[in-house]
Amino acid sequence: MAAIGEGNTGARADESGSGARTEDVAPPYEGGTGKETVLSGPYRPLTLGIVSVVLLIAFEATAVGTAMPVAADELNGIALYAYAFSAFFTTSIVGMVSSGQWCDKRGPLPPLATGIAAFATGLVLSGTAVTMWIFVLGRAVQGIGGGLVIVALYVTVSRAFPEKLRPTVMAAFAASWVVPAIVGPLISGTVTEHLGWRWVFLGIPVLVVVPLVVMLPPLKRKASGPPEGAENQPPADTRRIRLALAVAVGAGLLQYASQDLRLIALVPAVAGAALLVPSVRALLPTGTLRAARGLPAVVLLRGMAAGSYIVAESFIPLMLVTQRGLSVTMAGLTLAAGGATWALGSFIQSRAGLEAHRERLVRGGMALVAFSLAYSPLVLIESVPVWTLTLAMALGCFGMGLVISSLSVLLLRLSAPEEAGRNSAALQLSDGLSNVLLLALTGALFAALGGGSVSVSATADAAHGAAGGGAAQPGAFTAIYAVSAVVALAGVGVAGRLRK
Repeated sequence: MAAIGEGNTGARADESGSGARTEDVAPPYEGGTGKETVLSGPYRPLTLGIVSVVLLIAFEATAVGTAMPVAADELNGIALYAYAFSAFFTTSIVGMVSSGQWCDKRGPLPPLATGIAAFATGLVLSGTAVTMWIFVLGRAVQGIGGGLVIVALYVTVSRAFPEKLRPTVMAAFAASWVVPAIVGPLISGTVTEHLGWRWVFLGIPVLVVVPLVVMLPPLKRKASGPPEGAENQPPADTRRIRLALAVAVGAGLLQYASQDLRLIALVPAVAGAALLVPSVRALLPTGTLRAARGLPAVVLLRGMAAGSYIVAESFIPLMLVTQRGLSVTMAGLTLAAGGATWALGSFIQSRAGLEAHRERLVRGGMALVAFSLAYSPLVLIESVPVWTLTLAMALGCFGMGLVISSLSVLLLRLSAPEEAGRNSAALQLSDGLSNVLLLALTGALFAALGGGSVSVSATADAAHGAAGGGAAQPGAFTAIYAVSAVVALAGVGVAGRLRK
């Protein structure tokens, strides 16, 4: 969820190359003076509402990530740690594809409202879990909601704002991560240590009411109902929903097989691949898997960037708590600066003067991400200060701000209005699927190298020491960052194929 869309071009709609028609663009403010902003009268309520939704998602991501090591340890589920993240991404695939079709037929309002409700339900389910598997189920329900919301937000921006204002909206999305990234780990860590990790999950749903109240009225006025041209489109493609379900089941089987090191695990692995490969090829734009120029390369790189970074970031709190003896609060704060630098990267890419250099921005951003991931395992060496990891991850987040925002720019420019939902769903599908597959791979390596034996409680009981009672497994964590860095480095090459 750290990759909620940010960014777009500053070009006018008739110059975007997206095929957008004049009537598809929101009307200018005050007679077309050209001075309208996202906070001008017609846009202010909707801007504040959708930014509030992103703010909620951002707080959930930072808070839950901080509390996850303690939750998994208390539920005796460290060995299933990767499932807590992959369950979210796996089911979000179904939500994304469903939301894309839903948006293209009925507008973004129904999937957005439904998604927020499912998101909150999943949090409650995880917060009341008595076993790790119930906790994972809650994350799965939350993933469905998250998938619905992410795509609906993209389509809302496409439908409700003229193209010249979209960069600012996307940059506001990125800025919405700054405060949660800074205070989220502190609040979550404090609540976890003094009240218990459950309250981190149970407290967030209360905040759902606010963005719903703020955004639903303006959303109904500006972006509700089917988009123009929807009546000429064929009926809802239930085949795509079935394919999305096949992807989710296939990814789940691969994830399950990755946690079982016995030979029998090859059975679910083969079944998962048989479901996954043809379904993914059908759902993604033609040429995505071979990085064909234009939209296919944009979609593929989104997955490579998000998957490599988010998977690595997910394990940082667990690594710092169990290997370097940090409290959950301090471990979470290690990532705090990333919200600000991510927003800074997104802001920089939105400058009109940099449009001609967008491929260079993406390539440079991916290089920064690869460097930060390659540096991360060095903190396992006790003589390496933990604060250096904070700097490295902040640099990586800056790169992610450049990359993710620029890819959002290119996606909307390459999409006709009636295709915005489907292509946004493909972008998010690439994002979620890469997370699942990389979590399956790194989860298998983590388990094979003894990562499941680490203990948060053992670390807490130890007076000092990086390993916390003999639980050090540096090789398990190193494998995760090695895989992630290699994927990010490969993304540097794909970044040269974003334009046709």
